[in-house]
Amino acid sequence: MCPDNVIRRFAGVFILLSVALGMFVNPLWYWFTAFVGLNLLQSSFTNFCPLEKILAAFGVLGCKRTA
Repeated sequence: MCPDNVIRRFAGVFILLSVALGMFVNPLWYWFTAFVGLNLLQSSFTNFCPLEKILAAFGVLGCKRTA
C-alpha cells in the first residue's frame, strides 16, 4: 500500500504533464489525461490502483508490497 498523497502527487503530475503536452506538442496526448482520470475513477470504486502496484514493486516513497 502507498500513502494516498503519493498516488495523488503522481496523478497530478501525470495530468498536468499530459495537458501541457496536449497543448504544445500534439492533442492526442489528451487521451493520456483521460486514461489517468478513468484510472482514478475506477480505483475509487474498486480500491485497485495499478500505479500503486508499480510503485510498491520499486519501493518508492514508503509504498510496500501487499500479499
